[in-house]
Amino acid sequence: MAVRHRLIQKPPEAVWDVLSDAGRFEEWVVGTSHAEADEGRWPDLGATLRYEIAIGPVTLRNRTIVRRSEPNTVLELEADSGALGTARIAIELRPWGEHTLLILDEHPLRGPGGALHNGLVDAAQQIRHRAMLRRLARLCEETDEPSRTPVGHPRSA
Repeated sequence: MAVRHRLIQKPPEAVWDVLSDAGRFEEWVVGTSHAEADEGRWPDLGATLRYEIAIGPVTLRNRTIVRRSEPNTVLELEADSGALGTARIAIELRPWGEHTLLILDEHPLRGPGGALHNGLVDAAQQIRHRAMLRRLARLCEETDEPSRTPVGHPRSA
C-alpha cells in the first residue's frame, strides 16, 4: 500500500479548488494527458474522467470514477486501468493551522493488479506520489485564486 503525505501552504479550500477542477487533473497526476469529463460533474459522487496514462512506451486509456466526495475534506476515487484492474485512491485534506496536511493512500482494489502488487510496485508508487504531491502543492501555492480550466462537456450515454 502506498501512503504519502504533504503539507501544502494553503487552506483546505484552496487545495480542494485544484482537486475539483477536472481540467487540471493532468497537471498534477503524473503520467496523465488528455483528461476530459466523461459523465457527471467532477468531483460529484459518480462523476467520471477519461484520460491517457503513459507507462514507458505504452499508452493506456483509463477512466476514474468518484466514489466519495466531501468538499474540502475527502476525495476517494476508483481508477480503472482495464485489464490491470482498478485502484482505490483516497485523498484526505486535514486543516493544519493555516495550511493543509494532504494524505494520499492508493492501493489495488480489483483485478490482477492486486496479485501483481509487491514491494517494488510500492517503491515505484512512492516515487510517483512524491512527484504528484509536489505538483499539486505547486499548483495550489502558486496563485491566490485558482483558475478553473474548462474540460469540455460530459459525454452523453
